[in-house]
Amino acid sequence: MTHSAKSEVRGACLCGEVRFSGQPGSSDVTACHCGQCRKWSGHVWASFHLEQPRIAGPVRWFASSSEAERGFCSNCGSVLFWRPLGRDTVSFSPGALDNPTGLALTGHIFVADKGDYYQIADGLPQRPQ
Repeated sequence: MTHSAKSEVRGACLCGEVRFSGQPGSSDVTACHCGQCRKWSGHVWASFHLEQPRIAGPVRWFASSSEAERGFCSNCGSVLFWRPLGRDTVSFSPGALDNPTGLALTGHIFVADKGDYYQIADGLPQRPQ
């Protein structure tokens, strides 16, 4: 199942204080295996993009590098967002969406940095960076 351009998805943090919604630009989800995403999420962080997103609630932003910042709920700590500094785009966590999502994992990035405790064996495209 994939979303049409008119379908809206909704999501929230663990405690429900931060909510977000919008229309997926596509049904593509990418898994990031970089060291920052692994440390931030506790394993692998996956993301997708929403068109004209709406975000409400106590979001706190952390500047994780000179290029990007990460958003999380200031109440429960759920990791929810990633955005490059100086650009009008936000990546969203598909794990925080209400089901059904209509999304699908389509590939992996920064696999050269992945943890040594797991293998990527789903047959999807893998990019070193």
